[in-house]
Amino acid sequence: MDNVNSTLYIPLYGKAKVSQMGIILEDRTAEKIWAENTVLLGKKSKSKWLAYFMAMRARVFDDWVRKILAMDSEALVLHIGCGLDSRVHRVGASGVPWYDLDFPEVIARRRKYYSEDVDYHMVAGDAAQPVWLEGIPRNRTAVIIMEGIAMYLPPDTMERMMAMLSQYFSSAHLMMDVYTNLGAKLSKWKNPVTEVGVTTVYGLNHPTEPLGKSRIRYVREHSMTPPELVNQLAGMERILFRLLFAGGAAKKMYRMYEYEWQQ
Repeated sequence: MDNVNSTLYIPLYGKAKVSQMGIILEDRTAEKIWAENTVLLGKKSKSKWLAYFMAMRARVFDDWVRKILAMDSEALVLHIGCGLDSRVHRVGASGVPWYDLDFPEVIARRRKYYSEDVDYHMVAGDAAQPVWLEGIPRNRTAVIIMEGIAMYLPPDTMERMMAMLSQYFSSAHLMMDVYTNLGAKLSKWKNPVTEVGVTTVYGLNHPTEPLGKSRIRYVREHSMTPPELVNQLAGMERILFRLLFAGGAAKKMYRMYEYEWQQ
C-alpha cells in the first residue's frame, strides 16, 4: 500500500477513539475495525486534538449528506476516497444507491469489513481517471463527498477531475475540505501524514480555483468545527481546541467548500 493510502488509518483511529468517548460522533464500525488492526501510528497521528478534529469533520459531512438526501430522496451518494470510513452506516441511508470509491488496494482491504448489497457498492479505481464512472447511474442527482482527498491532488488533476464529474452527472452537490496554500506549506512540520511518508500536499486559496471552465457553481463555506460540536468537549480542552482548531489561525489553513451544478 502506498503512502497516501496508508493515511486511511489516521481518521479511522480518530473516529474510533472519539466514538468510544461518547461525544461528537457515534461510529461503532470504526471502533470495531480499529480494534482488529495492528497498525502502528505515530504520536502526531494519535493526538487527541486531531481525533477531535477528524470526528468533527466527519460529523459535518454526515449532517450535510443527511440534509441533501432529505431534500432529494432520489439522489445517489458517491464517496470519493472512502478509505475505511463507515459513513454509509452512520448516515443510515436505507434504500439510497451508495458508491464508495478508492484505490483497488484500499477497496480490497475494505471488503474485509463491509459487504455490498442491492444499494451499497464498492468501486475500485483511481478517482482522477474516468473509467470507474461507467458503472454509476448518471440519471440521478449525485451527492459527492470528497473528505480528506483534495490536498493530495495536484491542481491540474483536481481541475480535470471536477470537469469530469460535472460532465458525467447532469446535476450534483459536492463538498470537500482543503488546505490553503499556507496550510500546505506548514504541513511538512505539523501534519501527521508525514509519519506515514507523505511529503507533498497541495492547497488552494479560493474556492473557484479548481473549477476551471466547468459549469460547477460554488455555494458556500462550511465550518469543520461548529460550536455545537466544540461545546461537547469538556472544560480546558474545549478552550484549547477553540484556540488550536476553531479560531482564525485554523481557518487560514483549512477550509470546507460546498459546490453544485444543475441540468
